Amino acid sequence: MAKFDEFVEANGRYAAGFGEGDLPMPPARQVAVVTCMDARLHPEKFLGLAVGDAHVIRNAGGRVSEDAIRSLVISERLLGTTEIVVIHHTDCGMLTFQNEDLTAKIKEDLGVDTTGQDFLPFPDLEQSVRDDVEIVKSSDLIPDDIPVTGAIYDVKTGELREIVRS
Repeated sequence: MAKFDEFVEANGRYAAGFGEGDLPMPPARQVAVVTCMDARLHPEKFLGLAVGDAHVIRNAGGRVSEDAIRSLVISERLLGTTEIVVIHHTDCGMLTFQNEDLTAKIKEDLGVDTTGQDFLPFPDLEQSVRDDVEIVKSSDLIPDDIPVTGAIYDVKTGELREIVRS
């Protein structure tokens, strides 16, 4: 059975008891979270969020990329979020390579040259959090009065540790 077929079966069970269809579009807790796509992270659980509480924006490394900024702007300008949280995590795959490594693998595997493409890896976990918080704070598209906090989630203990608040 294909994975999607399994998802459809699971969705049928979920939809049978679904009761959140009347939730409003804006997030109830007025917060947007940028975090990693790592399958070991379940931000709704480790942050105590219910359906409808927050916008959770996920990508490789939880990086504040151009597309993450786009999502944050929509969240804040159109849907009323008033706070942003950036969460990276221990044992992140983005610590394990450099752009040149992935560029070489793509060239070898696919024959495509991605020289110059920044896949946003990082060598220092705490610094990556500080850097991404600074990207949010320095964006002309995010008002200066929006609080931004950066944290690290520990995949071994489940604990969240604050790194920077501004």
